[in-house]
Amino acid sequence: MHIALNAWFWDRPDTGSGQYVRELTAALHRVDPTLRITLIAPPGRVSSLPDGITLVEIPLRGRGQLAKLRFEQSGFPGAAYQAGADLAHVPYWAPPLSSPLPIAVTIHDLIPLLLPQYRGGFRGRAYTSLVAASARGTAVVLTDSEASRTDIIRHLTLPAERVHAIPLAAGSQYHPRPGSLVDMGIQQKYSLPREYVLYLGGYDVRKNVQTLIKAFTYIQDGTGVQFPLVLAGRLPEKQSPRFIDVKHYVQSMGLDHLVRLIGWVDEEDKPALYRMARAFVFPSRYEGFGLPVLEAMACGTPIVAANSSSLPEIVGDAGFLVDPDDARHLAGATLALLVQDDLHAEMSQKALARAAQFNWTRTAQATLAAFQQVVGTSAA
Repeated sequence: MHIALNAWFWDRPDTGSGQYVRELTAALHRVDPTLRITLIAPPGRVSSLPDGITLVEIPLRGRGQLAKLRFEQSGFPGAAYQAGADLAHVPYWAPPLSSPLPIAVTIHDLIPLLLPQYRGGFRGRAYTSLVAASARGTAVVLTDSEASRTDIIRHLTLPAERVHAIPLAAGSQYHPRPGSLVDMGIQQKYSLPREYVLYLGGYDVRKNVQTLIKAFTYIQDGTGVQFPLVLAGRLPEKQSPRFIDVKHYVQSMGLDHLVRLIGWVDEEDKPALYRMARAFVFPSRYEGFGLPVLEAMACGTPIVAANSSSLPEIVGDAGFLVDPDDARHLAGATLALLVQDDLHAEMSQKALARAAQFNWTRTAQATLAAFQQVVGTSAA
């Protein structure tokens, strides 16, 4: 079988789509070394090509979003067909409206369709309408969770048998084994306190960071400043209906002494950041999967997360799940992990055991089975 992969995000490991396409490609190659995989990308988008993988580069036409749209709608499917692929896989929500060969698409979530703040202007809404219509013509749809599968079936009106929920996994770099010198260097690099509670992610409104900050007005009464809150991730450049002004909100809650804003974190530094945290808190209201939660669990860090969308599927009984609107409950669960050593140790072991149930080999095997079903049907 020969699979062509849209590699637009290959050199963007800072994005979920970039991580997904890299990890999945490597895992597919391990699971079935006879599988032919061709990456298709604009020139310069794939800086390092794995062994055994073929690259086809096609020039972009136009600039900006128009160039991306042309690549997705005509350049990629045309190149996949010319390469002789049996199936073309788009690893993010942007399948072509028409294609000379079967299309598989991974839809990680339906955020632009379900959340008004993310729909953008006319062009954004038109793009969402296009990819929604295109998804209905694909041979198979992959998604990361049962929660997203339910959303896709309901809102895109797709047959249930065509939509497959295949969980993701954390990379092998996420593990509980500390590298004392490395971790110490990263602690100094980001001026981290000795012990802290960690949030790592974005600051758009669905991430619900306001409730986490509010929860620390209660936590400070129980711990003082022994466990500061470290907020990691690039801060928004300006406030808008989609993003909050984090600094202003922290100041308005009187928590300048307790909240550390460390900004962007390099990918290679994330495992140590998780490992050194006393707890990882992720109060997001909507996630297609919520990979940071699984990464933290793989590092043995106890979890407090919202009981919304896909997060309960990841956490199971290996962490605390709370109402995303209940700052007091969020504070109580976090505080318990901070002050009860026995509970902390128990939840750390549960997190490790739960994270071990997710791995890229299983993801690749399930993905390959979905591909083989499509190729077999097409051949018949």
